[in-house]
Amino acid sequence: MADRGDFASLLRAWRERLQPAAVGFPAGNRRTRGLRREEVALLAGVSVDYLVRLEQGRADRPSVQVVSSLARVLQLSDLERDQLHLAAGLPAPLPTAVPTHVPASVQRLLARLPDVAVGVWTAHWTLLTANAAWRSLLGPMDPGLNLVVAQFAGSTPQVVWEEGDHERHERALVSDLRTALIRYPDDPAVRAVLAELQQFDRFRQLWDEGTVVEHRFQAKTFVHPSVGQVTLDCDVLTAIGTDLRIVAYTAEPGTEDASRFDLIRTLGTVEVSAASD
Repeated sequence: MADRGDFASLLRAWRERLQPAAVGFPAGNRRTRGLRREEVALLAGVSVDYLVRLEQGRADRPSVQVVSSLARVLQLSDLERDQLHLAAGLPAPLPTAVPTHVPASVQRLLARLPDVAVGVWTAHWTLLTANAAWRSLLGPMDPGLNLVVAQFAGSTPQVVWEEGDHERHERALVSDLRTALIRYPDDPAVRAVLAELQQFDRFRQLWDEGTVVEHRFQAKTFVHPSVGQVTLDCDVLTAIGTDLRIVAYTAEPGTEDASRFDLIRTLGTVEVSAASD
C-alpha cells in the first residue's frame, strides 16, 4: 500500500526544483524555491487547497487524471512519472496505452514560442495542452477535447477550406484514429472515442472505406471573430519517442496575415465560432 508521505514529499521536491521560466512564468522576487503552489494548481487544473492537502499527505488517493496532470506540469521524466503514480497507489502507465506524458522539452517549446500557436495532442487526437497563442487564435479548448469527435460534431473553429482539403482533413483524422487503435488496441480511451464517433454517419462511412491518408503541410484560413479571416501555415510534428502530435500555426513574416495574427495574440482568448456545415 502506498504511503501518502512518499507522494507528498515527491510532489513538494519536484515543485520546488522546477524554475518558473520553464513554464513561462516570470521569476520575479520569490520567497520559495521553484514554482508556487498556486501556479502548479493553475496549470494542473486543480484547486490550491487540494494541492496543499496532497503536499501535506492529508488528501485521499488522487485519480489517474490528477497524477498525470501533475506529472505533466512538473515536467517529470518517464521514470519520475512512473514513481509518482506508484507513490499515489496507482499502477504506472502501461506501454500499451496511448502516451499522454508531455516531455519537459515540449513544454519549454510551448513556453518559449509565444509567436507560434502550438497545441499538443495524443496519437488519437485528444488535446493535452496548448499555449496562449493557440487559445487566442482558436478560443478556449479544454484538455481532453478530442479533435476527431469535434470535427464530425461540427464544433471545431471555422475554417475556409480549399476544394478537396476538407475531405482530405477528415480522412486523415479517421486514418490517424485507426492507426492509434491498431497500435494501442487495449487502451480504453481510444475505444471510447471510437464508440462516441459511431453516432456520426459521415464518420462511419469513412471508417468503413478504410482509406489511409497522411497529413501534409498546408495553409489554413481561420475566421476569427475580431479580425476576420487569417491564413496561417499549419505544421504537424511528432516528438520522437512520445507518439505525440505537435500542431503549430505560423504566419509568413511581413504579410497582412502576420499583422492580424499579432493582433489576435494581443487580444487574447475570445470565443471562436464553430464550423457549420
